[in-house]
Amino acid sequence: MDNKQPLLLSQGSGGHVNYYVNLRKTSLSVTFAKWILKIAMWVLFISWVALMFLFPSDFMQKLFNKSIQATQGTVFGITGSLFLVFSSPILTIALLSIAFLIISGEEQLHENKTSKCPSFRLWTFPVLVDGPFGVVSAAEFIGILLFVVYVFWAVYSYITSILSSMSDQLTFKVKSCLFLEILGLRLGSIGMFCLALLFLPVARGSVLLRLINIPFEHATRYHVWLGHLTMMLFTIHGLCYVVAWTVEGRLLHEMLDWKDIGVANLPGLISLIAGLLMWFTSLPPVRKLNFELFFYTHQLYVIFVVFLALHVGDFIFTMAAGGIFIFILDRFLRFCQSRRVVDIISAKCLPCGTVELVLAKPKCLRYNALSFIFLQVRELSWLQWHPFSVSSSPLDGKYHIAVLIKVLGKWTEKLRGNILENSEVEHQRELPWTPRAKITASVEGPYGHEIPYHLMYGNLILVAGGIGISPFLAVLSDILHCVREGRPCTPRNILIVWAVKRSDELPLLSTIDMESICPSFSNKLNIEIRIYVTRESEPPLEEGKVQNTLDFSLCPTSNRCGMSVLVGTGHNVWSGLYIISSTVGFVILMGLLDIFYINPFRISSWWYKGLLFIACMVFSVFIFGGLVVGLWHLWERRISEKEQFEDAKLNADKAGHGETVAHKDSHQKVLAKLTGIRYGARPNFKEIFESVSKNWGHVDVGVIVCGPPTLQSSVAKEIRSHNLRRQFDHPIFHFNSHSFDL
Repeated sequence: MDNKQPLLLSQGSGGHVNYYVNLRKTSLSVTFAKWILKIAMWVLFISWVALMFLFPSDFMQKLFNKSIQATQGTVFGITGSLFLVFSSPILTIALLSIAFLIISGEEQLHENKTSKCPSFRLWTFPVLVDGPFGVVSAAEFIGILLFVVYVFWAVYSYITSILSSMSDQLTFKVKSCLFLEILGLRLGSIGMFCLALLFLPVARGSVLLRLINIPFEHATRYHVWLGHLTMMLFTIHGLCYVVAWTVEGRLLHEMLDWKDIGVANLPGLISLIAGLLMWFTSLPPVRKLNFELFFYTHQLYVIFVVFLALHVGDFIFTMAAGGIFIFILDRFLRFCQSRRVVDIISAKCLPCGTVELVLAKPKCLRYNALSFIFLQVRELSWLQWHPFSVSSSPLDGKYHIAVLIKVLGKWTEKLRGNILENSEVEHQRELPWTPRAKITASVEGPYGHEIPYHLMYGNLILVAGGIGISPFLAVLSDILHCVREGRPCTPRNILIVWAVKRSDELPLLSTIDMESICPSFSNKLNIEIRIYVTRESEPPLEEGKVQNTLDFSLCPTSNRCGMSVLVGTGHNVWSGLYIISSTVGFVILMGLLDIFYINPFRISSWWYKGLLFIACMVFSVFIFGGLVVGLWHLWERRISEKEQFEDAKLNADKAGHGETVAHKDSHQKVLAKLTGIRYGARPNFKEIFESVSKNWGHVDVGVIVCGPPTLQSSVAKEIRSHNLRRQFDHPIFHFNSHSFDL
């Protein structure tokens, strides 16, 4: 408001007052609308969770049976009523999320600014540090406890209900088998409720993740936790039946049974086998030993979901259909986005074995400095997708986005070799009509926080291990741009702690020229860089000198095409239209199917109706959602052409990027003043946090860690220790992880 005041004064005092009053009215109406949406979403979510939590109770079981009887003769039948109860709440929340994001706009940044009074926060206070869950915040710990309580309560409630309904006249053998079968059935229903949440965290561009400001790379761990719980429940569910059928002597007959009315056992067996394969290959020892086996086996989720629908039928499948439908919506968008070939503006090989790729993007594509993209290079593989942190700020340029890739495995080695080979071809090219070397890429994303939370802390500690410095280069550039342009930005004290194995990785720091981004930034920012070279006892070259020799290769494609904006932080209005059209299309298809096929022909097979239900979900997204995506694509292309016509000139933007990464002597001197290098030592976080406490005082300090799990654990442990024994005039440290680990 203050930034606009000088311009408004030229309108006269009356005009200024009227404008101020109108703006204030608009702000109040927006705030009121957002509160209404928040309340509606919270009511829906709490009701949805309460329904699942209370479902094992006798009261809810009786109510469930009554609803089945009451809706048998309606158009949509039992399936429609159960879908309305179990799946529509999460879909409605998704629609309200779009409305909330549209109304919020960029005001969210100002609303979520850090409080002037330092305080603890559940999301950033690490409670568990060492253990199977990794670093767990207080909020996540509460969530884990709630899930544990729910599972124990549900199992206890079902067991007591089963035992109370058992007749004393039955033999022990019959009782035992009956108990196991009913318990297996109940465990399956608990698993279905877990399945309702399982797919939500892996919907990468989901509006739900954007609403709660949890990025995909962080939400993945929730999918892992839920996956273990879901498969444990489904496995015990299957074992209960196997044991009961074995005792009764009808195991093979029951396992191969595919009945029309009731649960079909053979599809359930196929679904469970697919789930067990995914579960086994996702365990850390197997996943780390052979990641490709884990990745390709995980594509069996299609078999798992489809045969689960055949196993339980359409009306039971509706318990989990909402989350799966949101995942299908996201997967189709990602498929459409990844079909586009993206122009690689430049590729560079640094002497430390790191590759920098600069990719073309449209001006309208939004992302934050702490973002990820998934990259596919078709010259290397048509199937492999790899996640990389963005190393450029969105303010670095309108038409490009950069990533730094450390050469560690076969795929990255092939990428570096391809770039060097193409570089030699470019330099040896003599005839002007000789085909130019090129690298073609496809991109999914960018994914990340909806709002740039690194700009909300007045004090930042950025802890990196090796290539983990990549996102912090983007953060530093982002802050410098914001300071220079007067954008909302609170950081003033920034400490970078970087642990590297060898000194040949130090040139990575030189990829950002701080002085050229924000001249005299040292007058506005207090930046300190502490580098720890762990596997060298002394500097191989002159102390403190950062090497910056680059092997440069330009590999342009002929398409001059930027990445699509369909996924990640896509356009809110188009995203809303896509979700609405797909959901309405699904209801229409189900209605037409019931009116013209299922009811007239008296289709009663559970497995067949489950298959039709899945088909309606897929076709509604493909047909109705696909129509919106096509129009979205045309709008995007038109906007992109208009932007290129107005600003042009992609070449000017390329040249601007070239200046940003130029390495000059003055830049080295600035880096040398800010940087302290210690050889043969690891960061002592106790000393680091103690020195920060003395120098920065009673403030909030955001600590962002990007590195291996051991580094995250070390930092989280020290933060927990310091926060618990801190003095009143010391800072409160807030732990934030920025590490992607599938």
